Order: sequence, then structure tokens, then C-alpha cells
Amino acid sequence: MNTSPPEIEHGRFGSGQSVRRIEDPALVTGQGRFVDDCTEPGCTSLVLLRSPMAHARIVSIDASTARALPGVLAIVTGQDLIDAGVGTFPGPAPHFKRPDGEPVSAPPRRAIASDCVRFVGEAVAAVVAETPEVARAARDALLVDFEELPAVSGLDAALAPDAPLVWPGAPGNIAARSSYGDPAEVSRIFARAPHTVAIDVVNQRLAPSPMEPRAVLASFDATSERLTMRLSNQMPSNTRNALAQILGLPKERIRVVVGDVGGGFGMKTNAYPEEVVAAWASMRLGRPVKWVADRTEEFLAAVHGRSLRSRAEVALDATGRVLALRIDTLADIGAHVTPSSLAIPLLIGPWVSTSVYDIAPVDISISAVMTHIAPLGAYRGAGRPESIYIIERLMDAAARRLAMDPAEIRRRNLIAPAQMPYRNAMGQTYDSGRFESLLDQALARSDRQGFDRRLEQSRRAGRLRGRGVTTFLEWTGANVFEERVTVKVSADGFIEIFTATQAMGQGIATSYAQLAVDIFDVPIDRVRIIQGDTDRGEGFGSGGSRSLFTAGSAVREASRQTIEVARGHAADALEVAAGDLQYRGGRFEVAGTDLGMGLFEVAARQPESNLFLESRTKVDGPSWPNGCHVCEVEIDPLTGVVVIDRYHSVNDVGRVINPMIVVGQLDGGAVQGIGQALCEQVVYDGSGQLLTASFLDYAMPRAGIVRRFDTQLDQTTPCLTNPLGVKGVGELGTIGATPVVVSAVLDALERAGLGHRVDALQMPLTSEKIWLALQGELPALPSGATR
Repeated sequence: MNTSPPEIEHGRFGSGQSVRRIEDPALVTGQGRFVDDCTEPGCTSLVLLRSPMAHARIVSIDASTARALPGVLAIVTGQDLIDAGVGTFPGPAPHFKRPDGEPVSAPPRRAIASDCVRFVGEAVAAVVAETPEVARAARDALLVDFEELPAVSGLDAALAPDAPLVWPGAPGNIAARSSYGDPAEVSRIFARAPHTVAIDVVNQRLAPSPMEPRAVLASFDATSERLTMRLSNQMPSNTRNALAQILGLPKERIRVVVGDVGGGFGMKTNAYPEEVVAAWASMRLGRPVKWVADRTEEFLAAVHGRSLRSRAEVALDATGRVLALRIDTLADIGAHVTPSSLAIPLLIGPWVSTSVYDIAPVDISISAVMTHIAPLGAYRGAGRPESIYIIERLMDAAARRLAMDPAEIRRRNLIAPAQMPYRNAMGQTYDSGRFESLLDQALARSDRQGFDRRLEQSRRAGRLRGRGVTTFLEWTGANVFEERVTVKVSADGFIEIFTATQAMGQGIATSYAQLAVDIFDVPIDRVRIIQGDTDRGEGFGSGGSRSLFTAGSAVREASRQTIEVARGHAADALEVAAGDLQYRGGRFEVAGTDLGMGLFEVAARQPESNLFLESRTKVDGPSWPNGCHVCEVEIDPLTGVVVIDRYHSVNDVGRVINPMIVVGQLDGGAVQGIGQALCEQVVYDGSGQLLTASFLDYAMPRAGIVRRFDTQLDQTTPCLTNPLGVKGVGELGTIGATPVVVSAVLDALERAGLGHRVDALQMPLTSEKIWLALQGELPALPSGATR
């Protein structure tokens, strides 16, 4: 008979185990609390009237008919907000410069446009009413007199010599430019290199499309003079601070509360105009105000991702070693210049431009171009997918031109473990990585030797087949490395841990709870993870795959400190030295005796029947997760339809806290990357009208797009910059999937007789585009593409 105490079983809920997510029971039983599930007495509805024009002057707004409708409480214009002292959104960081060296100049962005609109979907008025139906009727009754102005949609139109300016402070419609490296040295290397390869690469504009649209419930309490904002948001503290600045309020007077979040993907990291309007309307009316976006509003007015075009070149020696890299990128940032719209393409993306390859020197130039379309913002990976896609397309093109195996050209350029820590050409330091090992593992798992047999089987079935390989890394951490955590051990038998990072479907609460179980050695149902309340604490929030290695490290350290504080209290109560106490199974015991005290008993003896500790923990730097993905596709030449037949990946995310969650993040991220490769694209016409304003026109990846994933985790190379040894995982799958799927499709087309001309194809590789390519309708390659 087993007489061991049941506490020894708690380890199966600790780190390293595939513990089922503690978040899921409430969600799958319909008990989730999203913003639209929340209401308050007297709640009103907010809707916005949006510009139907890409560029126009607002001549007048006639609200008389709308205002007279029963149930209408307020009509809000941009001038109303100006008169009330509502400010503008934060502008770009001062270190970004225009091409002439002058500081960036940006059009003031207001919650509601007051004089001029610069993209279709920009708010020109708002209605607050008793019900959504009345609010929409009043919105439709508003009469706006616009004077249409010339608009530019797309990079070529914006950069034309006679193009109308989006903003006078951006001459030539270039808001800012960043350059890195040594152009003169790179030019000398290119001039004498045995081989050079040049390609044009497009990272098309994408709509993040989380399952839950943006939403806000604003409620002002006149007695306390405090504003409570319920949001679907990834960064509650940052959003609270931005709202305070725009509204002219002390941040202490605003509380941001975030419940369940139905996906963020970077899109929900910043304050939005609708939140400002809802907050101001609630303060003015003294009643709660709710706004929930419909899907078309999300396509029109939420930020988009990616959206850049690059000319990329490599110089190589006779063996396929890269001698130098040159990239010239144009980023279409849309109609407003924001901190993220500049930082993502001009700063963050270039940090990983050389990826896992030992490449120097470089000549990298990026221009941020303004156009009359929706602003650019963060989307899963934020800059890293774009840069990795560029270098991986270059590696494939170089392999084609040199008649080399794509895996072999990568192998010859990989950074070796002996070079760690490695400082790349952009000055970023990789702490750890065994890139060739991951390549070898992925090639072996993909049965590379059996490809010819599968190729022949596909041919007999009348299908084309291709394979692709991608080796890559990414930067994570958002360069915010300190995190505050509070721990409260209560007499009722629960441990409550608060962190300012934010759950949004990624399972982070479960991972935190597992880390707490490691230290407290109690059942996981005794641990409660609290997030999403700026009254409980401040922090950067969740973005840049930083949550686990910053806040997770903080959870572990705060838990450890709590045990030590409790040990001291237990020692005093038991009248023994603290060093004589052993802790296991939620209990302190004097070694060699039956004398002891439970953790929760210690809490009960404290003045407020709980033990409370606040801790701040700082990690040493970013993490650099990396991987190798191998993909095989089949293409029906009669229709151009692509099927991903085999997808293998080996991923170095350092130490793994919950393998099931990590694999889910990797596979889910990969599907989003596949969406960019094969089907997703935001499209505007020449006048700035959005043509993909619903899921009827914007194609999302579906479950059957991949036949199966084979996802492996390599834990042999822990991160050296945090005590957990973990590396960020939330965006890694997305970053690897896009280039490897494109690589496989282009390989299939090359084998079908298109040769190196396939390098002219751009994403998304839709069935129509592939079918046309097979009929010979291919874009031209860039001049000087090969030497």
C-alpha cells in the first residue's frame, strides 16, 4: 500500500509537463467574459461615421436630423473634441529622421478627424444613443459635405514625381528613412564577387483578423472622478497611459480592465480612436458607453501588418558563401505616422536581416512611405517575418542560380556554435543556438531521401510536387526586460499571482501556474493567475513574445521569495531556526520530527490572514528562438490549387514549460504564416478604396490547408539571458511558415519547367496566380538579377 503523501504528485502539474490549460473550462462552457459580454446599468451605444473617401477636406457636418431622432444622446465631431481639450495620439519617436536629416514630421492624428480625412474608414463623427439600432440610424442621417482631394494608394503612386502629398512634412511622401551598414564596402565586394543574385520581394499587406473584434466599455464615476475602461487589449498599462495623455487626465484616474481576449496578434497593443471617443462620451454624459467593431470596421480602421517591397541582393563566392548583403526596402506605412509604423520596418525588422547566417558586411536601407490607406501596425512577428522572408527568398534564388541544394547553401552560411555569443551585422547579440543541428534534425525527420519516390508518385497522379527548407531565428522581448509580480497566499488555501502581462488565448496563465507549482509544491488548482487590471499593477504587457521569459522568470522568483518569507514566519511560530525547516507539499517541517506548519497556516497567522509579497525581476536581454522548417507541397496543374502534404519543423525555444501549449503556438502560428504565403492580402484600388473589406474578399487559411504537422522541440540549447532558460515562442511558427511554403511552391514550379523565372512570383501564391504562371504568364525578373 502506498503511504506516501499525495503532495508528491504535484510535480506532474509543474513545468515540463503537458498540463491541460486552466483557462479552457470557462471558455468552452460559455463562461468567458469578453467586452461585449459586459454591460452596466444605463449603458449606451456608440457608433462612428467613417469617411468614404481616401483624402478629402471636411467642409461641414449637418447633424440636425440625426440629433432629433428619439434616443440620440450625443453627436460628437472632431471639433467637439478639440474644444474639450482632447489631444492627439502620440507621434513617432524623435530618433527617426527624414531623408534630409530633419526630424520626422507627422500629421496630428485625432480620435475624430476635424478638418481632413486621409484614408477610407477614418472617423468623421460619432453618435451615442440608447440602443445600437438608434445609433446606427442617427449615423446614417448625418450629412457630411466633403471636398475630395487627390489621393495616392500604393508605393508607385506615392513616389511618383508629381504625386500629391499625404502630409507636407513628408517631402516626396517619405516620412522617414533608416540606413545600416557600409554601402561603399558592400559595393566593392559586389563589383568583384564571382556571383551576385538580385530579386524583388513583396511582403503584402495583411489584416490581423483576431476572432474577437476590438471593443470598449467606458464607464465614468462622477463621485470618484475615475474612468473605467473595459478593453480587448494586450497592453493595459500602455493603453491606459496613452488614454491619459490624450484625454489630459492623470493616469491614476483611469483604470483599464481586460477580461478574456479573443486573440490579439499585435493588433491590440495600442490605444485606438474609438476608445478615446467612448471615454470622452462617458465622461460627458455620465453614463457607460459601449462600442464593438463589426468586421468591416476592423478591415477599414484597425492597423494592418507587413506591407513592404524590397530589392534584395547577395554577393557570393564560388562555393556559395555569402560575401555581402544589400537590401533596399520601401514600407507602405499608410496615412498616419505612429511609433510602431516606423519602428517595425525601420528598426526591428533589420535586427534579424542576416538571420542565422554569418553575413557581413551589409548595406540596408528602409524608407517609410506615406499613402492614403489605413495605418501600419504590429502583426504577429512585427518586422521579423518580413526580414526572414527576404533573406530566405534570397537563399533559394542563390541556390537556383548556382545549381546548389537549398539545404547545402544554407549549411555553408550558418553561424557555428563555437561563434556564440555571436554579434550580427546589426549589432544584435545571439546568446545561444545550434542552427546546423536543427537543420540536420529537420532534414532527417522529413525523410529527405524519400522525396524522389514521393515526387514520382505525385507525377503519376498528375500533380506537381516541390519541397522547401527554411532556417531562421527571431528576436523576442520588445527590449523591456523588467517585470513586476505580486503573490498573495491566503488562509483560504489559494495562492494568487498577479502580472501585468496579458492572456489573449496563448495559454500563458497555465504556464505561470506550472512555474508556481514548481516552487509552492501544491495542486495547480490552488494557484490563481490574475491579469488585466491596471489598479493591480503596471507593466509593459504582452507583445514581442516576451511574456514567459520575462514575467515567467518573475513568477518563479517571486514564488521563491514568498517561500523564504513564509519560512521565516513558520520558524518564529515553531520556535526553531529557519534553516532547520524543510519545505515540501505545501508544508514546512522540522527535519527529523513531526513538528511543522502548512503554508496556508502561516498565512492565517498574518495580520490580514494572508501573506503578500511584491517582487521585481529583470532578465539580461532578449531571447533568440530559432528553427528549421521543411515543407512538401502538391499542386494540381489544372487548377493551380496547392495542398501542403508534409510539414516538419524542429524548433529551439529553449526550456519548455508546457509542451502541448508550445506546439499549439507553433502550429497555430504556422497556419497564419501559411495564410500569407497562399491566400491573404489586403487590396486597395488606385483611389484608396478598400476592396477586401470582408471575409468574402479576404481569404483566411482554413483547417484543411495542411494535411499534418510534425512539430518537434529541441531543448538542448537553453537561453542564457533568463533564469528559466526559455525563449519566446508565440511568433516563431509564423516566421518560418511563410518562406518555407513559398519555397516549396516555387520548387514545384521550377521542376515543372519554369526555371529561375519563378523568382519573379510574389505572395500570395493563389491558385489563379499559379495557374497563370504554368501558362507562361510570369512577371519579369529584376534587371541584373544574376551574374
